[in-house]
Parts: sequence; C-alpha cells; structure tokens
Amino acid sequence: MSEQRLAGRKVLITGVGRAIGPAIVRRFAQAGARVVAANRTLSQAQTVVEDVTQQGLSAWALPLDLETPTGAAEAVTAAVDQLGGLDIVVHNAGACPWSRLETLSEEDLELTLSINLKACFRLLKAALPWLRKSEHGRFLATSSVTGPKVAMPGAVHYGAAKAGVNAFVRGAALELAADSITVNAVEPGYIQKPDGFLADPEQRSRIEQYIPLGRLGDPDDIAWAMVYLASDEARYVTGQTIVVDGGALLPESPDLISDVPVAD
Repeated sequence: MSEQRLAGRKVLITGVGRAIGPAIVRRFAQAGARVVAANRTLSQAQTVVEDVTQQGLSAWALPLDLETPTGAAEAVTAAVDQLGGLDIVVHNAGACPWSRLETLSEEDLELTLSINLKACFRLLKAALPWLRKSEHGRFLATSSVTGPKVAMPGAVHYGAAKAGVNAFVRGAALELAADSITVNAVEPGYIQKPDGFLADPEQRSRIEQYIPLGRLGDPDDIAWAMVYLASDEARYVTGQTIVVDGGALLPESPDLISDVPVAD
C-alpha cells in the first residue's frame, strides 16, 4: 500500500478533540489527504491542525455543532468551501453522558442520539451531492463494541445509538452502492485516552488483564483502520464494521485469558 494512498482526497473529519480524532486527522493528512478537522470546541481542532501543518501537511479547523438539525449541513458546506469539494466524510464525534436508565434525562438522551446517530444521517445527506461527484466517495463512522456487541451499565442510550450506527451503515451502503459510495464503520474496544478512568494506571491495569493482546488500544489502531477503509484497497468493502479491540470479545470467560500467551 502506498504511503500516499489518500493523496489529494478532500476529507471532513468530525470530533477531533482528543485521542482517536487527532490520530485520524494525522494519519489521513500523512497519507496525502487534505483534511478539514471539525470540532465542538474549536480551540482543540486548531491545536490538532497546528500540529499537522507544522509537518508540512494540509489541514484546516472548523467549528462544529451536531446538536442541531442544521449543524451537520453547515459543517459540510464549510468544508466544501475550504476544499473545493468532498471525497470522504469521517464521523468520529461522539457523546456519552453517563446515566442509569431510570435517571436518564430527555436532554441527555437527545444529545446522545443527535451526536452519535442522527448526525450520520445529516452529514451523509448533506455530503451526498459531493460524494456522488467523487471517484472515491466514502462515508466512515466510529461506532463501538458497546451496543452492537456488548452492554455497559449507565450507557443504555449510548449503546442503542451505536447499534443504530451499525444499522445505518448497512442500510446506507445498500442504497448508495449504485453510486459507488462505500459506507463502513470501526468498532473500537477500550482505547487509551488522556483523561477519564482509563487514564488511571490502576484502572488501566485492571482492564488490560481481560484483553488477550494485553494492552489498551492506541488511538492509531483506530486511525489505521479508518485509513484502510478510506483507501482504494477497500474499494470493494461496504456495509461493514471492523472490530478493533485487541481480542477483548473473544473469550467465553475471563478465566480463559490466562491461557493466552501475551508478547512482551
């Protein structure tokens, strides 16, 4: 595979504030793409873009509001104005205001559905005229193993939204196949982040003992999967999700982990 396998591709990436988002921006730019990085907190997007442009790569920062019905279309329009078109949309933005079902507020439910699921519809619908003009039309989403594969207390709304993302991927892929536009997603497992409970060494160690590969995922592990799905090498892949979780879903019982040799 060519190091410049996304050379010249015009890309909009949402949700670039931390961990997975910045990694996707960097890897796409390094693969030759021209990237618009859109984020709710613009200063975070600007920090990511500054890091990328200092490497001589092409990236621009944009504000993003996916909580309103018009925010996605506004982001697409701004990206097209900056890039002169659009080949690839990567919807990485997500939200999970933790709450048990019995205490889940209507506001938190709507926020979770809007950013994780509804934004897929809104972004792809707005981008369709441009993706149809492209010879490399792609729509990619960051889903999760939570919802499609497993459940977590306090994340019923998030899991339902991500399961919906996977259904969206399959349906949209079928509808758009005639336009040669592929639609796919990546399902991350536990990925290292700079904050949150996984940043705690004790919590990290506790989780890692249940992962066959013996470590949390790196944001680049997700970014590389996205680069593949965006590339010509994946031109015959559509309607699929790739699980990137270090094998965490494989054992029938956590007790079986001890029988799996882990490389140093």
